[in-house]
Amino acid sequence: MKYSLLTLLLFINSFSAPDNVITRFKTPEGYHKCAVKPGSFAAYLQSLPLKPVGTQTKTYRGEVARTDVYTAAVVDMSVGNQDLQQCADAVMRLRGEYLYWQKDYKAITFNFVSGFKCDYIHYANGYRYHNDRWALKAKKDYSYPTFMRYMELVFSYAGTLSLERELHPVTNADELKAGDVFIHGGSPGHCFIVMDVVENDQHQKQFLLAQSFMPAQNIEVLQYHSPWFRMDKTSDILYGELIKKNYLRRFEP
Repeated sequence: MKYSLLTLLLFINSFSAPDNVITRFKTPEGYHKCAVKPGSFAAYLQSLPLKPVGTQTKTYRGEVARTDVYTAAVVDMSVGNQDLQQCADAVMRLRGEYLYWQKDYKAITFNFVSGFKCDYIHYANGYRYHNDRWALKAKKDYSYPTFMRYMELVFSYAGTLSLERELHPVTNADELKAGDVFIHGGSPGHCFIVMDVVENDQHQKQFLLAQSFMPAQNIEVLQYHSPWFRMDKTSDILYGELIKKNYLRRFEP
């Protein structure tokens, strides 16, 4: 049997195409995917590549993370070699990466716990942070390595307390969507980010969650008996008590 070159290429690509939460996780019976706007933060999260099935969640030191027992999948994104990219940091990393690749540089800004507004434009234009002030120290550089140095600065001075304050409460939990965050600021606080949402004919929703943890680790898609979580069903996962509507927040559109 002969095959055309195009057919062979399509066959090969079907095995080499990146896996993501849409392709990896089957929609529960009786539910359907909630549509997302192309180019949105939600669409970006759904397209993030996942590491191969069975990959363990590792800390920045390369050790198996204590949260690995809850791993449904591991996002194929660097964690760095410092204990920086923890829970809120992972959420800010995902948001920052999305805006960077959208070239929406003016929107890349996160507040420190002190209240200082750390915006990427200042950093990329050569300013550096010192005692809640900017000082011009370097040349303009909008490259990705500079962006990552900016994100590491954010990780060092921001956290769940500051992120919770700058996110907007979701007043109607029925409007839950990918990109929303369950968060409680504190020392320690914690947060989860919603990666995908499905709904049934009664408008009941289930959703996929991702997190980082302490010490800094891979961003993992979670599971507790199932990878699909609900707000009306208690989960005994660590910090599962936060998966409630009163902890639900959202980035500005």
